[in-house]
Amino acid sequence: MKTPVIAPSILSSDFARLKEEVDEVIRAGCDWIHIDVMDGHFVPNLTLGPPIVKALRRHVEATLDVHLMVECPERWIPAFVDAGADILTVHYEATPHVHRALQMIREAGLKAGLALNPGTPPDGLSYLVSDVDLVLVMTVNPGYGGQSLIPSTLAKVAEVRRMLDDAGRQDVHVEVDGGIHAGTIRRARSAGADVFVAGSAVFDELDRAKAIEALRRALDS
Repeated sequence: MKTPVIAPSILSSDFARLKEEVDEVIRAGCDWIHIDVMDGHFVPNLTLGPPIVKALRRHVEATLDVHLMVECPERWIPAFVDAGADILTVHYEATPHVHRALQMIREAGLKAGLALNPGTPPDGLSYLVSDVDLVLVMTVNPGYGGQSLIPSTLAKVAEVRRMLDDAGRQDVHVEVDGGIHAGTIRRARSAGADVFVAGSAVFDELDRAKAIEALRRALDS
C-alpha cells in the first residue's frame, strides 16, 4: 500500500492570509496542498481560479493538487496548466469528453485525476484506467466544506482500488475528499485510499502541526 499523503484543502483556510496559512500547514508536515475550484454551475458554490494557483506557485514548492469542480473542464485546463498546477482532477460527470480532458492534462505534462461523485458508479473507470494517475472518490457531495463522510462511499473506494490493481495500475493514487478527520481517516485507508483531503480537520485547529499529527496517528492506529 502506498505511503499516505495528507492534503489540506485551502477551502477551509482564512483567505485573507492565504499564503501564511499554506506556509503553516507545509511547515506542519502536510504533503500536498489541495485546491478546490468551483464554478457555481457544476456545484452550488464559487471559489478559486487560476490567479490563486499562480500566486501560490510563486511561493510554494509543495505539490498543488487542483480539483476542478467545473462544467466543461476542457475550457479551463490550459489556464490551470499555465498557472502551475501539478495535478489536475476533472469530474467524470462534468463533461461528455472526459477522455479528451484527461489526455489534455497528461499531454501538458501534469498528472491527471478523475473524480467520482457519491452517486456515480465506478464502471466508467474501466474505460479510462490507462489514462489516469489519480482517482478521487468524493466521500461527500461536492460544493461545501465541513460535511460528514457518507459511509457507503467507502465501498466504492475499495472497488476503485480493486479495479486499478486488477488492471496493473498499482501506481495510481486513490484520493478521498469530504468528512476526513481523525475519526474517519483509518476507515478510508483500510478501504484502499492513500491520499486524504482534510479541510476543517486541519484549518479549524489552532495548532496545525498537532492536527496533522493526529491524522497520521489515526492512520497508524
